[in-house]
Amino acid sequence: MRAGTFRLFSSQASRPPTPPLRRLSTLRNNLPAARNTTTKNNKNNNLTMVATPETIEAMTPPGYNFPEHRLRLQQSEPDREPLVLVAPGSYSPITFLHLRMAVMAADYVRYNTNFELIGSYLSPVSDAYKKRGLAPACHRRRMCEIAAEQTSRFLMVDPWEAEQTAYVPTAVVLDHFEHEINVKRGGCNGKRVRIAVLAGADLINTMSQPGVWSPSDLRHILGDFGAFVLERAGVNIDEALGNLKEYEDQIYYIPQVVPNDVSSTKIRLLLRRNMSIDYLIPAEVIKYIEEHGLYHEDDAATNDKGKEKEVQ
Repeated sequence: MRAGTFRLFSSQASRPPTPPLRRLSTLRNNLPAARNTTTKNNKNNNLTMVATPETIEAMTPPGYNFPEHRLRLQQSEPDREPLVLVAPGSYSPITFLHLRMAVMAADYVRYNTNFELIGSYLSPVSDAYKKRGLAPACHRRRMCEIAAEQTSRFLMVDPWEAEQTAYVPTAVVLDHFEHEINVKRGGCNGKRVRIAVLAGADLINTMSQPGVWSPSDLRHILGDFGAFVLERAGVNIDEALGNLKEYEDQIYYIPQVVPNDVSSTKIRLLLRRNMSIDYLIPAEVIKYIEEHGLYHEDDAATNDKGKEKEVQ
């Protein structure tokens, strides 16, 4: 866990030197053949994808195009390792905290690691992820797209998971990004791109609880890919990480400088009570919710901690 190196810098300050960091990966320049299911991971061991390239291709919906309009496959700092962050979740609806999470992660990566962030993605879950309070995937995807395009300069929304007819574990979602970026596109400047999950500390807390996530998926997500974890109120991160000790070098902890406890659950609660949600989510997303009459059902028993039940 890398919380100790976190520092604040003003926008006028010159960029500080990158602090010493034990690198998470030793990347190779040569990428595998497009049909190979095994790639080299950060520890120079074989990274075997949970889903083979054939399976990933078979799962890809007709007409799907991987979003890459903001993906930088040419590094500006070639001495750093290229990194892509993937934030899976319900996004029902997307909030400013979801958007801030991407920005805070970008700042953390820039000032506290040896990575160069070349892309950041939201990956909304599909309708097969049965959960009260979950708006149809088409609406959640569109709200994410509106928020990303109108409020961010680097965030993208990948519809691949949202368009699936069956539930897709996070481990397979990460394999999809590995396939699209490193296998099909050859990485960045001939180097393997590090794929990592971006999540709130509440999600990591569920990963530390026995019986919630399958051990094999945890090994793949945290051991092979790694995670950037945002501080969330009410989560004892030290306790959570105590049960994930074997993956501590793969987990980067991002403190919140300005605490933000907005959640999709609270947004839905305000909507059911006909109360304002102004300045909690983007204005154009509010307009979309109103136009489509979303979130009037009673889902008071729902929590909103993302993809937390991964045992199949």
